[in-house]
Amino acid sequence: MFNEGQFSRIFRQVLNDMHAGPTILTEKTFSRGLRFLSGRDSDLANILREWGPPPMWVRDPGFPTLILIILEQQVSLASARAAFARLGTAIKTITPRRFLRLDNEALKAVGFSRQKKTYARHIAQAIVAGRFDPVGLERMDDAAARAALIQLKGIGSWSADIYLMMALRRPDIWPKDDLALATAVQEVKGLDSRPKPDELEILGAAWQPWRAVAARMLWHFYLSTRSRS
Repeated sequence: MFNEGQFSRIFRQVLNDMHAGPTILTEKTFSRGLRFLSGRDSDLANILREWGPPPMWVRDPGFPTLILIILEQQVSLASARAAFARLGTAIKTITPRRFLRLDNEALKAVGFSRQKKTYARHIAQAIVAGRFDPVGLERMDDAAARAALIQLKGIGSWSADIYLMMALRRPDIWPKDDLALATAVQEVKGLDSRPKPDELEILGAAWQPWRAVAARMLWHFYLSTRSRS
């Protein structure tokens, strides 16, 4: 038999489990998050009503996605994807060992800046040497996985959040350093100025435990309105 203290702890754990979000986004849980957010926030409900549900925007976990994220830093998505396609043409299968065979001239031809060459090689070398294991991230909670990613040269807060959101499909990641997201929040909420990262963090708290779904809705709004323009 449980004593009163044990029963109380078990009961609280059951309640926590009932209210906790899923550990990974699937089509089913993504739909659940959209329903939750549209029921909680009328502005997000308006996005869903006018523009429909956003794409899930998922990527395969692993080295190629890390390299794509490096390429996406401070350039347009189209430019990054073009460089990534050229890399695939150059080495067929994008693996750490194959990547490390490319010299500076080959990487420059693909579209890597000097800084991005350094970052990408560091990640490849860390994987080959066994200092970093992308597969191991899948067994970590959000905070631990984020910390492991940020230890890599070239992976900052934004890059780690994008990997957690899209490759690991974590439901409550909030990329507060993303400019498009901040612009979308400003427009959707009618703010006088674009929120700074710390302000965006506070605003995003209202959408827990589905902030990664909210981010996709806001990106969907941002892209849809610009496409219409």
